[in-house]
Amino acid sequence: MLKKTTLALGGAALFLAWNGLLLLFLWTRPSLTPNPQNPQNSQKLLPAQLLQLAQDAESQLRLQRDLLLQIQLLNQMRRQKTPKPPQNQPEELPVIPVLVLACDRSSVRRCLDKILRYRPNARKFPVIVSQDCGHAETAAVIASYGQTVAHIRQPDLSDIPVPPEHRKFQGYYKISRHYRWALGQVFRTFRYRAAIVVEDDLEVAPDFFEYFQAVLPLLQKDPSLWCASAWNDNGKEGLVDSGRAELLYRTDFFPGLGWLLLAELWDELEPKWPPAFWDDWMRQPEQRRGRSCVRPEVSRTMTFGRKGVSHGQFFDQYLKFIKLNDRFVPFTQLDLSYLKKDEYERFFLQQVYSAPEIKLEELQKETGKDLGAVRLQYRGRDSYKALAKALGLMDDLKSGVPRAGYRGIVSFVCRGRRVFLAPPSDWTGYDPSWS
Repeated sequence: MLKKTTLALGGAALFLAWNGLLLLFLWTRPSLTPNPQNPQNSQKLLPAQLLQLAQDAESQLRLQRDLLLQIQLLNQMRRQKTPKPPQNQPEELPVIPVLVLACDRSSVRRCLDKILRYRPNARKFPVIVSQDCGHAETAAVIASYGQTVAHIRQPDLSDIPVPPEHRKFQGYYKISRHYRWALGQVFRTFRYRAAIVVEDDLEVAPDFFEYFQAVLPLLQKDPSLWCASAWNDNGKEGLVDSGRAELLYRTDFFPGLGWLLLAELWDELEPKWPPAFWDDWMRQPEQRRGRSCVRPEVSRTMTFGRKGVSHGQFFDQYLKFIKLNDRFVPFTQLDLSYLKKDEYERFFLQQVYSAPEIKLEELQKETGKDLGAVRLQYRGRDSYKALAKALGLMDDLKSGVPRAGYRGIVSFVCRGRRVFLAPPSDWTGYDPSWS
């Protein structure tokens, strides 16, 4: 309450100070009294001086309006934060804002409608839409939500100088600039301690918020985790077990596409944030530093944005087939301690390497869950890519890490059977030359 009062008083003081400055400005303007030495000249100057005075006053009032809008937005963000509970009272769940990155897609409405439909609590999950590009139609769509969402605008819309060979990648440079500015607003201006990042072409699942609320404590307690993602890169309908939507995994691959990070991670990344291709930069060993993300068996986001700076890369072959979870899983009531690194590696590695090794031809002949889990082994980059392609997995690697992989292992379903595509058990680490 004291902070709110202080903020309100501060805003009022700033408003009064602006008006005081404006009055002082008007008081000290040169006199408009006619000059008795040259009355005709004074009559000519008088309308021009009055017009200039009116324009200056209007300019000052615009400045006041913009300042008050900024104060109002900051006050709104602060009001939405969870107050510290009294002593001996159970601590309330933390506030986790959803940052929606928007540009020139008026279809952001589809994204926002689902977020607001499934959001369980407006105070605990405030929605901040950060818009780049200055696209008027998209801005009007965002504005139509009124105070339900906070609308902020990336102020620098200029082109970015890029190397000649990167001229066609100008969009990727602007996206990276926008991410840096928007995350800076969330963690520096509004001072949140965690945030969920979503782009304007994503649709979320009914338990999207439940999932992130449950995994947040894992990120806070386990330094071997650096993010949680709603996305499974190999989440196509036939590659996941829809009946086991509660399954979660650790992955060494940064998935993105609806992800949670802590303010401490932004403290680490912001000073070295890249000028372009931010997601692939996140996948480099220098940033990942051996850490993992949490990802689901069945995706809690799906993308409907075929058109964009990537020109639909992967969309027609993979992304449009991603299965969006449609069954609510009460993650906050489940024990997720199995995702802690030591415990996870004990049971997961044992599960993988105790599964019988079979050949691709055998797997493609047999069908059914009752046959039990099996392991396909690869021994090099070309071997991995050939098997992944034959099985319908995404076969590209980033810094040597396969999509959805953990310690080189990719878990998926084939013909109703759990399959682990895995390196030999004496695996010693990723080889960045495999990219």
